Amino acid sequence: MILSVSNICKSFSEKIILENISFHLEDYDKAALVGINGVGKTTLLRIIVGEMTPDDGLVTFSKGKSYGYLAQNTDISGDATIYDTLLQVKEHLLVLEQEIRKVEKQMKYVEGAELEALMNQYANMTHSFEMEGGYQYQSELVGVLKGLGFIEEEFNKPMSTLSGGQKTRVALGKLLLTKPDLIILDEPTNHLDMNSIAWLETYLLNYKGAVLIVSHDRYFLDKIAGKVIELDQGKATVFTGNYSDYAVKKEQLRVARLNAYLKQQQEIKHQEEVIEKLKSFNREKSIKRAESREKMLNKIEVLEKPTETTSEMKIHLTPRIVSGNDVLQVQGLTKAFPNHPLFSDLDFEIKRGEHISIIGDNGTGKTTILKIINQIIDADAGTMKLGTNVTIGYYDQEHHVLHAEKTLFEEISDEFPNLNNTQIRNTLAAFLFTGDDVFKKISTLSGGERGRVSLAKLMLSESNFLILDEPTNHLDIMSREILETALNHYEGTVLYVSHDRYFINKTATRILELSGQTLTNYLGNYDYYLEKKPQISVVDSSSAFPPATAVAKDNVAGAENVVDKNFEWKQRKAQQAAVRKMERELAKCEERIAFIEERTAKIDEEMAKPEICSNSVKLQELQKEKDTLEEEMMTLMERWEELSEELE
Repeated sequence: MILSVSNICKSFSEKIILENISFHLEDYDKAALVGINGVGKTTLLRIIVGEMTPDDGLVTFSKGKSYGYLAQNTDISGDATIYDTLLQVKEHLLVLEQEIRKVEKQMKYVEGAELEALMNQYANMTHSFEMEGGYQYQSELVGVLKGLGFIEEEFNKPMSTLSGGQKTRVALGKLLLTKPDLIILDEPTNHLDMNSIAWLETYLLNYKGAVLIVSHDRYFLDKIAGKVIELDQGKATVFTGNYSDYAVKKEQLRVARLNAYLKQQQEIKHQEEVIEKLKSFNREKSIKRAESREKMLNKIEVLEKPTETTSEMKIHLTPRIVSGNDVLQVQGLTKAFPNHPLFSDLDFEIKRGEHISIIGDNGTGKTTILKIINQIIDADAGTMKLGTNVTIGYYDQEHHVLHAEKTLFEEISDEFPNLNNTQIRNTLAAFLFTGDDVFKKISTLSGGERGRVSLAKLMLSESNFLILDEPTNHLDIMSREILETALNHYEGTVLYVSHDRYFINKTATRILELSGQTLTNYLGNYDYYLEKKPQISVVDSSSAFPPATAVAKDNVAGAENVVDKNFEWKQRKAQQAAVRKMERELAKCEERIAFIEERTAKIDEEMAKPEICSNSVKLQELQKEKDTLEEEMMTLMERWEELSEELE
């Protein structure tokens, strides 16, 4: 065992954040720490590394074990270059190398016993140098820098000139090169592009030590984690397996806990009604029985309501009008900044109902494409044509669509003046802003809170073409999953940029990869992209009837021809439409079943009433209605089972 966390407790302003948190890590564990925003993940990491003192509990590292910690925003200052900053980690090897050179010179001028002593010293030093990686530290350092997305031209950049994200990447590189027994990372993928994240996954999987990660990147956690530690309502639960395994087990536990909670609440309500009824009789015997029941009721350990039933963001995306089939046509799109060409001569089309993700390395121009389409910046060349009845809803990762000086209430009411106070409050409540929260200034909100306000405005816009720039940034995993569900049920068109591969895999029907100043088209989700990328070098980015020149035949290794791809795309679209239709029918079945259950319960209550029992006509009417409903229920249940099996 490398780390033991025992009964950690922490409160802020009388609000309990962590309560009796306990878990342990073995020497080679790869563990993920997950939970909704604000649950205390970063607080727990800071307690583990000694940056914060717990109110109670104990953190213990095994004797002789080392750890390294990377916070979310690590600022490394100074005038040293990127390369020299990482080279500091190898300072002991540089010193040892100098000592070796010094001994080599001394051996030239001595002989006999003195020479033998120096030779022994030299052998020991070179052995240590070799064992500690002295002969490959330079290539190791370059490999880490390139893996984290730095190009060789950037190695000599002074640290003082770097952005916050670049500094965090350098700090991550330093930490990896120190090779501690336990690596502790807080949101390490925030400032990495997809290639760098994939490199980090491979590095950590092969790492000869333990890893503890806080991350909202579920694809990353699926690759890395063999253990998941969940923080929920101040408590910790440990699950074996990766994130997907955890999600399945978590849902099973959630359903069981919710059922137990609802059953207990029903029993408590029943007992309270019985107690009230007994007291109303106002007789000594009935009062004693009521008091006895009250004592039993007070001894019940009341279960907490599961988090998911109270704190889920609620988003429903519905277009107000249907657009034409041709949503967007782009031809010859070109953009460059001084000394930095982004892309040139891009052609692509977007059809109604497509969910398209633009992916690529940082700095290739993905966000710029979205801004050009949304007319925030101008292209250098090219044309762009929106289709009939197309209305755009734009989500900006920097939230420039929000007004810092306004309150949340003003932000919504000014944009949507037709909404009344109740509608505005209900909308904000659906995005977890309740009570006096609605009077907070936009400028005081966290990144996650601003993201939720932007999503609220997006929902209210009722647009049929959503353009989203990093919509999952700052959202916790639960909120990301809710957004995924909303987009998958959305019948409009979506074009978005995201680094969240899990999100892309769940929501994209087509991927456009921006690389080498051009677009490559993949007619599927992220897993499909990974499968086809090695086979395809150049594919036209148009979704409909690509020209013959779209495929460079010499560069295609086993790729399907364009006609096949269009046929495959149409098949996928037809299948997705069928799935959405079945999902809607399934939801209607469930709503009708719930109504029938509620109505039959009320019929049973009415039939038990004395005035109904003695009225044979009324009794027959109710029984007939109940029989009809139960017959309908059987039909609905059979259809529900059929739909469930088909969807699965």
